[in-house]
Parts: sequence; structure tokens; C-alpha cells
Amino acid sequence: MKIKEFIGVLQDLAPLGYAESFDNVGLLVGQYDMEITSVLVAHDALETVVQEAIDKRCNTIVCFHPIWFSSIKKLTGADYVQRALIMAIKNDIAIYAIHTALDNHCLGVNKILCDALGINNTKILLPKENYIKKLVTYVPSSELQIVRSALFAAGAGQISKYSNCSFYSEGTGSFLPLEHSEPTIGEVGVFHQEKEVKLEVVFEKHLQSSILKALFTTHSYQEVAYEIYSLENPLQNVGMGMIGELESAMDEKDFLQHVKQKMICGGIRYSNLLGKPIKRVAVLGGSGSFAIKAAIAQQADIFITADLKYHDYYQAENQIVLADIGHFESERYTKNYIVEYLSKKMTTFAVILSTVNTNPVNYL
Repeated sequence: MKIKEFIGVLQDLAPLGYAESFDNVGLLVGQYDMEITSVLVAHDALETVVQEAIDKRCNTIVCFHPIWFSSIKKLTGADYVQRALIMAIKNDIAIYAIHTALDNHCLGVNKILCDALGINNTKILLPKENYIKKLVTYVPSSELQIVRSALFAAGAGQISKYSNCSFYSEGTGSFLPLEHSEPTIGEVGVFHQEKEVKLEVVFEKHLQSSILKALFTTHSYQEVAYEIYSLENPLQNVGMGMIGELESAMDEKDFLQHVKQKMICGGIRYSNLLGKPIKRVAVLGGSGSFAIKAAIAQQADIFITADLKYHDYYQAENQIVLADIGHFESERYTKNYIVEYLSKKMTTFAVILSTVNTNPVNYL
């Protein structure tokens, strides 16, 4: 399998369109026509991980975190980022980063965290905004089923836990084929009216090219009339963080010990305890201080995240417990999930879990 084909499989796991604008995801090093021998899945693509790939004869690394975010103007080996990149390039090793594309997926980082802690009935904490579009097109009545089915197959019509969603209304379209046109219905120079349906479907914006390809491929008209609108509705099944409930309420300290054990934390920093049971839990793997207010608004008893600063804890306002379990720890099982997914999908090459510990934080 070539890299460009493999990227299609990774996009099924975590569409790059889900990633945040600040992120640096996708193929960072390598060529799209490169043949894959085997894949190493790691949390961070550091020098030690690249060396592991060399030792295990893997020519592709799938990492959670990008090795760099901002532009690089020189490759001199001056820092850990440049050294890792030089090593990868010299040894023809491709690097693909997945990061917030998987953070925002409803089965991604935060669902993995919820499953590890026994949090059920989950939903997205901060649904992604400005990501839904609507296609409106006009189709001959006889072609409704074939066009609509093709749009559904391309990913249109998905609304939360419902698929194949659409709306259509009947009407009459009119047109006058001009000279040099090649109408599939009607005749050049003759005004024509046709029984049509107005078909409307929503879709996630990263699917737009596939949606339009499906429309143009199945619609019989030489010139297809269509409109695309951007909607303000939040995308309920995609976004940052997750909130759910424990099967049974737990004492605050008992729950923190439960989290420490399950996530193998070196320590947990937390705000003032409130003296009430923990039942409703919000999580956000990685740096999540921006979601504190959302967790409070959705009446979470505790918010589990990482990288909280001193003044972030004041935002608890005696309404919620804030718990910082460590950045690496909050994403601990992500690479295992990626390996499990790829191992089920890939049969032509090995998918190997990295054994290198890339957590830069140590505890006494």
C-alpha cells in the first residue's frame, strides 16, 4: 500500500477536516507515492521514536502529536525537532500526525478517556461550530432516488445519530437550451418545463468535494443547478471534550484515586473539593482550560483535563472540581486505540505499538 492510500484509511479514523486551525496534522514528512513496509504508532515522533522505527524496520510513523507546529526555516539539527526530522528524512521514514483530528472525533481521545474511567451516556462537551453545510439541488423526479442515494453514500444526510436525512419538495423547472448546448432533456432553441424535485441535504464541510462529485456523476443534466449554504448549527457529534455519567456516584477523593489508578498518574492537581458525590463527569484530553465554563454550564461535578495554570483553578468558583491529571496521562491510551484500529484495517503490513516513553514530565 502506498502512503496516499494509507492516508485514506487514517482519514476514516480521524478526518483531517476535524482538526483545529492551529494544528499541524497529516503527512509531515514523506512522499505520497512511497510504499509502506510497516507502521510504528507513537505518541510523539521524537528522535528515540525514529530510531525505534529504524530498528524495527518501519518506514512510516503515525504519531498523535505533530513533531512541530510552526514553520521551520532551517534544518541544522539545532534542536530536538530538527534532529528528529533529519533522522527521518535520511532514513526515508514518513511521519503522519493525527492530533486534534482525533481529539474532535466522537470515538477519539475523549471517548477513550471516558471508557477508561467508566463514564457512560457520553456526548460532546464543545460541539464544533461553523462546520455544517447544506446542499440544495434540483433533480428530475425520475432521478431522485439515484441522486439522493449517491449523496448519502458520499456522506451527506448525517445528523448526529441519524443517517440518510434529506428533504425534498416537488415543483416545475424550466430552461431554454441555447446554441451549442447538449441538453439531455429538451431540444436546443425550445423552451422546456420539467417536473423536478428540490432536494436538500446537510453535510460536513470536509466532504464537499466528494458530495459534489457524487452529484455531478449521477445527475443527468449538462449543467447542474445547485446551491451550498454554510449553517450556524453546531455539529453535535464532533468537537472538543466529552461529558457523561458514572454508573454510580462516588466520593470525591475515591473518584480521584480511581482516576489516578486508571490513568497511571504520577499525581493529580485539583481545586477545592465541594463535599458532594461525583456523578456527572466532563473530560478533555490535553490542554483544556478553555472548556472550564462549558463544563460548569453543563453541570459537571468534576472536569478532568491537563495543563491547568494557577489562575485557572479560581474558575471553579465552588461549582465544580477541576482536576489536572497530566497532559500525557490524559491521552495515554490513544496510541493503543490507533494500533487496534489499524490492525483491523490493515492486512498487508505490520502495525507496531511504540514502546518508547515520550512523556517529558517526571514525578517524585
